[in-house]
Amino acid sequence: MPLNIRTVALTLALGALILAPPAHAAEPKRNGEGANSEQQGGSDGAGIYAAARVQYSGSVTKTGSTGNISSADVNWSPPPCWYAPYLGAKDFKKEMSKNIETAKNQPGMTGHAGAAIGEMQRHYEDDYGWTDTPGYKDYNVDKDGEGMFWAAVENPAEPDILKRKACSDLPFWVDNGEAPPPQYEQAITPEMLAALAYQHMELPGTKVSLAPEAITKVNLPTWAWLDEAVFDEVQATAAINVPGFNIQATTTAKPKSLTLSPGTTDATTIPADGGCPIVDGRIGEPYAKGKAKETPPCGIVYHRSSNGGTIPLKAALTWEISWTGTGQAGPIGMPDGTIEATQDITVEEIQSVNR
Repeated sequence: MPLNIRTVALTLALGALILAPPAHAAEPKRNGEGANSEQQGGSDGAGIYAAARVQYSGSVTKTGSTGNISSADVNWSPPPCWYAPYLGAKDFKKEMSKNIETAKNQPGMTGHAGAAIGEMQRHYEDDYGWTDTPGYKDYNVDKDGEGMFWAAVENPAEPDILKRKACSDLPFWVDNGEAPPPQYEQAITPEMLAALAYQHMELPGTKVSLAPEAITKVNLPTWAWLDEAVFDEVQATAAINVPGFNIQATTTAKPKSLTLSPGTTDATTIPADGGCPIVDGRIGEPYAKGKAKETPPCGIVYHRSSNGGTIPLKAALTWEISWTGTGQAGPIGMPDGTIEATQDITVEEIQSVNR
């Protein structure tokens, strides 16, 4: 069968083949912040699933959804899919042979699609090589306990369905303690787990303290600062732990700088570029009585009133991100992350009385 036709047939065959999650890998459990949160790839109960769930812990979302931090690098993104351990040989044989028979009996499983199903069956039963993948004799049951079949997992947080389904290779065998074959570039790695931890990380909100608070005056400096609690280091961990394969990665976020956007062109930021760096472990300085005539290290001066309405002050806190993981000697940098928050500010004219 020509390769391009064979590829189409394989796609049709895999579309008919549904590997259901094993009984112990049913609906993922969600736990509260600070506890383990397990998530299985996929979102609709269909497709090929990995029994080895990614387990999240630390400062992660309670529901397993995408966190509240955005990468400062628009070209950076977490993996849309990956390959991970699925089942041991005996369990895989039971699951795969059942579903192959189901697929063969589906309407329309003739021609190229039917032939592809037959080739797939020979691949796992009769040591028949599939493209550049060696075949397996009786589903490798003589090696049960010595390794696992790996399969594709979709990242449910990836919005592009084509990217989610890009890991389309047949399940393949990996011996315990061995690396997956090099052609499977999307096999799960510590770096990928670090990216998934980044994606699910939940960081403290960025509410800037202001003085005056909420209502300020034209040409009067508004002091801005962040509470010291914001500067605590935040960590999120993602891990896969199955016999013969245990990897994890911890992503760490540290506050780096605050950028103020006044919400109007009739304003001046302090510093002029709107960026307030960390100085002596803090951003900005709390206002105190007697400092009315001083210039704040971080703040805004509005030059026109809001005419009875409000002006949206946007504050973006930038976090420095790094990760450590299995096999890594030290922290490795990742793109900075940002969290934005908007606060409504009322700007009033200063009232004066002429005598």
